Amino acid sequence: MRKSLAILFLFATLGATGLARADEDDCTVPMAQWQPREAVQRVAAEQGVTVRRIKIDDGCYQINGRDASGRKVEIKVNPQTLEVIDIEYDD
Repeated sequence: MRKSLAILFLFATLGATGLARADEDDCTVPMAQWQPREAVQRVAAEQGVTVRRIKIDDGCYQINGRDASGRKVEIKVNPQTLEVIDIEYDD
C-alpha cells in the first residue's frame, strides 16, 4: 500500500512540474498594462520582419511575418515589456 502511494505521489509531482514548464512562455499581464500594437510593429521592424499579422496567443502578442530573406517567422512578445520571448522560423 505504501509503495502504491509513493508511486502515485511521484507521478503527481512530476505531472505538476511538467504543466508548470508548459506555461513558462505564457503572458499574464493585465491588458491595462499592454503596449499598443504600433509598439509591437516597431519590435518587428527592429527584428527585420515584415508584419503580416499581429494577434494574441497565450496572453502574448504574436507577430506573423517574413524575415529579410523571405522565411516565415513567428515572434512571441511580452505585451508589457515588449521583450521577445520566442522566435520560430518555418523553412
